[in-house]
Amino acid sequence: MLLEINRLQKSFGSLKVADDIDLSVQVGETVGIIGPNGAGKTTLFGLIAGSIRPSAGGIVLDGADITGLSPHLRCRAGIARSHQIPQPFAKLTVFENCLVAASFGGSTAGKRSADFVAGILDRTGLLSQANRVAGTLTLLESKRLEMARALATSPRLLLLDEIAGGLTERECQALVSTIARLRAKGLTILWIEHIMHALTAIAERLVVLNFGRKIADGATAAVMNSAEVREIYLGIEV
Repeated sequence: MLLEINRLQKSFGSLKVADDIDLSVQVGETVGIIGPNGAGKTTLFGLIAGSIRPSAGGIVLDGADITGLSPHLRCRAGIARSHQIPQPFAKLTVFENCLVAASFGGSTAGKRSADFVAGILDRTGLLSQANRVAGTLTLLESKRLEMARALATSPRLLLLDEIAGGLTERECQALVSTIARLRAKGLTILWIEHIMHALTAIAERLVVLNFGRKIADGATAAVMNSAEVREIYLGIEV
């Protein structure tokens, strides 16, 4: 088991945003995380990546307890994430953004780092944009750069936060193809997404959150056909 989350809790005052969440993810799995706005999905990513400290519970990565580790140590341990709103170093080039990620977030540095970064940019469709300043990219290119920077850290677990949001149908299909290639190479992926056809095309398993609680966890088709999920998430009265 690559990731094990045990009775994870997070409260902000009286508001519980993570309520006794248990979750296990095997090596090579692609797991979708869905739920209404405010369900606690991005908070869960923050807890896994270390930017948010839990109120209780534990997180284990490949058998090692990482609950107390800082974000940069979790990154070095193999957890990388993208953000719903891209957060590049806007004045650096696309290549420089990924070089920083590879050198400081991962362990690739020195002479081979340039070839490594070029390979990442090629895999994410950004090689032709390598020398562009990140602040001039389109939305799709910025989202690809979010993914490329995460991949440049050589993760074992990739957290994607609404990477398809705001894209056209054609752009969404291109992004799904990229993620499918990553999955085929054995990368473990947790993916928060509201674009359901994109998510269900890739994820073999779905986890549903509502008000900070896990209400469903299972095969994609079974979860999507659940009366409770349809009522809570899709707004269909059953």
